[in-house]
Amino acid sequence: MTGVVVIGAQWGDEGKGRIIDWLSGQADLVVRYNGGHNAGHTLVVDGRIYKLALLPSGLVRGKPGVIGNGVVLDPFALFAEIERMRALGLDVGPHNLTIAETAALVLPIHRALDVEQEARRSPKLDTTLRGIGPAYEDKIGRRAIRVCDLADPTTLAAKLEALLAHHNLWLAAVGAPTFEFEPMLAQLMALAPTLLAHSGPAWQKLHTAQAQGQRILFEGAQAALLDVDWGTYPYVTSSNTVAAAAATGSGVGPNALQTVLGVCKAYTTRVGAGPLPTELDDATGTLLRERGNEYGTNTGRQRRCGWLDACLLRQSIAVSGITALALTKLDVLDSLSEIRICTGYILNGKHYDYMPAGLTEQAALQPQYEVLPGWLSPTAQARQWSDLPPAAQQYVARIEALTGVPVALLSCHPERDALICLRDPFAAAA
Repeated sequence: MTGVVVIGAQWGDEGKGRIIDWLSGQADLVVRYNGGHNAGHTLVVDGRIYKLALLPSGLVRGKPGVIGNGVVLDPFALFAEIERMRALGLDVGPHNLTIAETAALVLPIHRALDVEQEARRSPKLDTTLRGIGPAYEDKIGRRAIRVCDLADPTTLAAKLEALLAHHNLWLAAVGAPTFEFEPMLAQLMALAPTLLAHSGPAWQKLHTAQAQGQRILFEGAQAALLDVDWGTYPYVTSSNTVAAAAATGSGVGPNALQTVLGVCKAYTTRVGAGPLPTELDDATGTLLRERGNEYGTNTGRQRRCGWLDACLLRQSIAVSGITALALTKLDVLDSLSEIRICTGYILNGKHYDYMPAGLTEQAALQPQYEVLPGWLSPTAQARQWSDLPPAAQQYVARIEALTGVPVALLSCHPERDALICLRDPFAAAA
């Protein structure tokens, strides 16, 4: 078996979807292993745009997909997404989509909790308000309703009653509407047959694929710097997003993860609050946002933009075991006469080659830059290394030198086959 994990190496939105879509052409199976419908991948295929939130991206290539146990699943959002994909001509059903029977559900009460918690939180975390955090809280608190519970009406009713009793106390205390047991139970019982048709022991399916020597692609949501343990806490997501989560979130052992491909932009972005040392609140930042179309796939939120932070990339590489990089949106830098890369920070006169964990320290970091010449020529039509201007080649080579890992894939255009392959991740994993 050959296993390749694709993760974001920054704060998300790096273009993982199109990289996963391209790699899906070589894969036998694609697994989504973390997060919920708070993340999204946009694929552009022959001018048609597919916006995915929960469905594994390999489905667009006709490859079977698995939603793993590490995902928190909003069944209403999933069914709506399936219908959107069917309207685009995509075939999605139990024959090509397996959902882990142990995946925890995101319910309407979780969305309400998310809204009420964020309204009272200071400072704001700028969550997507889709119930992801509260659903993970219930999972860790051992209150979650899982997909398998839908098959047992007695267990489902008992668990739902306990869940509502727990959360309605808080909602009532803050003056928010509470949730009634009977209507929600009826909703869950109505969707149960459709969801259960997809469900099963996904871990077993993956172990069979391993035994048969299949190529498995593990698709991560969000990114390493949003990991609940390794990201810029508390401005993080509610799940583990580093590569190790591909094992725990799908049911394979770590020996199944041979190659870890970290996807990063040629610059840096993040959505919402939290530290961004290289942020550009000027005309260059606006240029990056507009040329890069830096607005959220599923939320439309405007992304903050800044220079590439090689210092933070090194941290992501270290904690995720990244073996190669996929560099996206190189063409966004085409019109800049000079380009900067952050190589470290100064804090109170001391040099740091990593980001300190404390919020006060993070807010006071002064990035140290290395300046490289721009190439001032279009790269969108580049399809091989020799098509790139020498200054663009120099920029890529410098990223490799600063991070210590090779760039395996380069993207200068959103179309699915507009990639420069310098090192095949599946061949490297074999």
